[in-house]
Amino acid sequence: MSGNLSVRVWRGRADGAFQSFEVPRYASQSVLDVVTHIQRKLDATLAYRYACRVGMCGSCAMTVNGVARWTCRTHVDKVAADGRLEIAPLHHLPVIRDLVADMREFFDKWARARGSFRGTKTRHDGFAAVSPASRKRRAIEAGIECIGCGVCYSACDTVAWNPDYLGPAALQRAWTLVNDVRDTANPERLRAVAGDGGCGACHTHLSCTERCPKQLSPTAGIAGLKRAVTMAALRGTL
Repeated sequence: MSGNLSVRVWRGRADGAFQSFEVPRYASQSVLDVVTHIQRKLDATLAYRYACRVGMCGSCAMTVNGVARWTCRTHVDKVAADGRLEIAPLHHLPVIRDLVADMREFFDKWARARGSFRGTKTRHDGFAAVSPASRKRRAIEAGIECIGCGVCYSACDTVAWNPDYLGPAALQRAWTLVNDVRDTANPERLRAVAGDGGCGACHTHLSCTERCPKQLSPTAGIAGLKRAVTMAALRGTL
């Protein structure tokens, strides 16, 4: 242990305020360790969300010193060189309480973007053979690892300006399905992402790509959707 951390944590709902804590500082300490220490040792009423603690689920995403991050994979030494931390819920989402953001809006937009697979095969059919080297499969590979943590949504400037914007994760999911040769819902999916809150609203600021903990590029997927929507419009199939 080497000294203490000065930590400000958001308490309450959207009209809440920051509360200050002094937390012991340890080597290799994560921001999630800090939040857990506060809840277990200093204030048991602190509400926060986490599950795996190893960067698999994304449920511990919060805003740390103004930036959306996975707190389990964010080391204190990298974000609090001066010994200060400010921890808040994700931006652009309603606050349930303290550090817990309401993710329903995020996943509702995923649904609005037609983010679920729709095929024609049944369990009685054989497996579809899709070549890993095909162009469309490679396009899917670039975005399929998204786990829906909401970091990109919290970092997105367009979401801040336009609450109807579907957001980077929902649009990237739509892009993976547009490239899935087994899926049959592409006409309605392209119509869903072509509206005012769809891919055309993206300003290509790259905030989502910069902040993605999985090193994915929603910006590239959204650019692909823009091309697909344009081509469908030119063909008269949109």
